[in-house]
Amino acid sequence: MRIVLLPIGRVRRDLLAFLRERIEEKLGVVTDISKDSLQLPRRAYNPFRRQYLSTIILRIVASYAIIKGYDKVLGIVDEDAYVDGLNFVFGEAILRGRAAVIYLPRLRQSFYGLPEDEELFFERALKESLHELGHTFGLGHCSNSRCVMHFSNSIIDTDRKMADYCSRCLKRLPSFQEVG
Repeated sequence: MRIVLLPIGRVRRDLLAFLRERIEEKLGVVTDISKDSLQLPRRAYNPFRRQYLSTIILRIVASYAIIKGYDKVLGIVDEDAYVDGLNFVFGEAILRGRAAVIYLPRLRQSFYGLPEDEELFFERALKESLHELGHTFGLGHCSNSRCVMHFSNSIIDTDRKMADYCSRCLKRLPSFQEVG
């Protein structure tokens, strides 16, 4: 089992390195940063909303995973996104699939008019990464508000939860070989 982090558009290398290390530590799964970087698809951009349609980007990530033969690919995008029926998403994933994607802008304090906090931003990105990857492993949303699989309707929900799976969700994750 291997997870690949895929930057889509411009994504900070230090954030990618942090996520690689922490995801590997939390899941016990070899995690790599792709040498590839994809461009954001123009057809996914909605100029009226000034957001990207996540579903299109997720399909591209899924195709990339299949073409490259990767087990799991987490796309990381530094643009705002939505899905039909929602004003925005922090991320999206294919349940029990190979692909997930997270979106960074709403994870920053500056999005809410507050001073930047790099540590908080990185922690939020980790939580959303673990959440979306959890979906690829078959986990649904959890009722435990502290579990990383709890649905985040706002950044407050993201901040409330831990960067860990609750004991119930942890039991439902597949067992992986030790990283090493």
